[in-house]
Amino acid sequence: MYYVKKTIEISACHQLHLNYQSKCENLHGHNWNIVIYCKAEQLDANGMVYDFSKIKTLISDKLDHKNINEVLPFNPTAENMARWIVDSIPECYRADVQESINNVASYIDDNLAPNVSI
Repeated sequence: MYYVKKTIEISACHQLHLNYQSKCENLHGHNWNIVIYCKAEQLDANGMVYDFSKIKTLISDKLDHKNINEVLPFNPTAENMARWIVDSIPECYRADVQESINNVASYIDDNLAPNVSI
């Protein structure tokens, strides 16, 4: 099994729609750090699991310097964003979305996740 990990940093704003009062309901920004994990049993014709530049294009080009609420069709929590990333990238089984130094959300597709961590 082959594994790759791609880290992307984006700057973007969002506001959350919550069923309780929170300052996060106000439009605010983060310098997001996103870690994307992919795997494949066989490499593609170019000898890759999935091209790093394609991963960057799929995520960074869509979200960087944007209002995420205007780009994604759901409440843009870090958890929801992590799930969207896994669902958007072929071969992806995990995404970690860090919106600040102490706040990280992960989504792992248990059907695709390996038994080992990288």
